[in-house]
Amino acid sequence: MIEIKNLHFGYDEKHDILRGVSFKVEKGELCAIFGPNGAGKSTLFKCMIGFLKPKKGGVSIGERNILKMPVEDIAKLIAYVPQEHKPPFPYLVKEVVLMGRTPHLGGIFGPKKKDVEKALEAMDVIGISHLADRPYTDLSGGQRQLVLLARALTQETKAMILDEPTSALDFRNQLKIWSMLKKLTKRGMPIVVSVHDPNHMMWFCDKVVVLHDKKIIASGEPRNVLTKEVLKTLYGNICDIKENEEGFKMITPNMQ
Repeated sequence: MIEIKNLHFGYDEKHDILRGVSFKVEKGELCAIFGPNGAGKSTLFKCMIGFLKPKKGGVSIGERNILKMPVEDIAKLIAYVPQEHKPPFPYLVKEVVLMGRTPHLGGIFGPKKKDVEKALEAMDVIGISHLADRPYTDLSGGQRQLVLLARALTQETKAMILDEPTSALDFRNQLKIWSMLKKLTKRGMPIVVSVHDPNHMMWFCDKVVVLHDKKIIASGEPRNVLTKEVLKTLYGNICDIKENEEGFKMITPNMQ
């Protein structure tokens, strides 16, 4: 379980970016963090992985408060997948995935047989074993995201955070990423993902936390949280919610 308790963050004493943020993500739950640009999503993620220290509040994975832990120990509990990653050197895919074992390596002897096996297993689970000997820098955006997901899986953490994992991907690769995330949650892993497309939340996520004006304005099941009132607060009158006879909801542009 991931738990955020009364989190406050600002780069100085006068200006807060996050104020009183609290929510839980249970085992096997896929939780979306939703809000307009500048709402504080990326800042929240950096606090959750220990890159930033909040003014007050707590971030716990299970029973452990990561704000009191060194970075190398945090990396054993929670994996982070950025939007994009372009290493300066054309590492092979299998080398990038193996980097996920870094928190578990000890001494100066490098990866062991077990570490290599974990990387190979992760590539197989994600379905990219055929890319193992390809330079990471030669891959498409969708393929690179799958490699980063495999690297995070190789890390063998209790939880995972992804920052807009389907941004700039074609529809096929978007669906592939979401399918992989759903498979991981079925294994019991709690996953937090930053999302811009409200329909993706409706289709795939178990929970949504809506950030606006430095705080959470709504949270819960997407179909209950993403109301016309919430969308109007975030974006004005540019979109609407349509619902068919079966109760399926979709966010559509307001063409009036």
